[in-house]
Amino acid sequence: MGELAALLTSVCWALTSIQLALAGRRVGSEVVNRTRLVLAVVYISLSHLVVQGRLWPSSVEPFRWGWLGLSGTVGLVVGDGCLFQSFLLIGTQRAMLMMTLVPVISALVAWGWLGETLLPAEIAAVLLTVGGIAWVVSEKRRGRAGPTSAGDTRRYGLGLLLGFGGALGQALGLVAAKRGLTGDFSSLSATLIRMVVATGVIWLLALIRGQVRASWRALGDRKALWLLLGGSLVGPFLGVWLSMVAIQRAPVGIASTLMALSPIVLIPLERWLFKERASSRSVVGTVLAVVGASVIFLI
Repeated sequence: MGELAALLTSVCWALTSIQLALAGRRVGSEVVNRTRLVLAVVYISLSHLVVQGRLWPSSVEPFRWGWLGLSGTVGLVVGDGCLFQSFLLIGTQRAMLMMTLVPVISALVAWGWLGETLLPAEIAAVLLTVGGIAWVVSEKRRGRAGPTSAGDTRRYGLGLLLGFGGALGQALGLVAAKRGLTGDFSSLSATLIRMVVATGVIWLLALIRGQVRASWRALGDRKALWLLLGGSLVGPFLGVWLSMVAIQRAPVGIASTLMALSPIVLIPLERWLFKERASSRSVVGTVLAVVGASVIFLI
């Protein structure tokens, strides 16, 4: 049951990345991130009501607010903001491939900041992941996923940089969340706190920049709105729910490995939806990167 939930989680992440990328093409990545967080808070609050019996967690210690709030800001505002813009520049499959760097960055952060030891197998897994990603992104091919001119090259490079920023934000967000999840604190409650803080931060920034009205006007695009509703339901709601089931019912290493399969799931999805055919090099490099990330999870 846990393994199936983990596999379905990776499918949810793949589907939501496509839905939010399509919405981003219509209304912009910033509007997507702002709206997605509002919808996610609604969905997860209702989930919290069903599971915990109340819309909001009670008696949350201040230190949890601090760490989980920091996690939400770094991971959901900064990290996801970079990721969604990367979707528009290099495509969902390659942007999600960059997210396989999350366990690599997490392992390096734990080694450099927390004093944890990197085993030889972990070092080899890091090199395999980075090598697989480098092999894919260095491939020259025509279309929106690869550079064809100087302007495209700059756009492609920026997309890769933003993809790395997304992975870095996610990794640092996970490290901060780990501090806030000490003890037996509910992971669903923690997710809700992260979402609420991130929503407050991102809309405060929109207010300061005078973009609130423009964001709401952009939602007049009905197709974009439906994509946002679907993407927020499939990702933050179903994806988070299934990931919790996976962690509860299966070994963490196996669950994390199966949940990291989104870049591979995206290859046939993009072929089916966008008629984009992945090259053999792209498929092999993606598999190598996912295998490397999986080894880090399993150790």
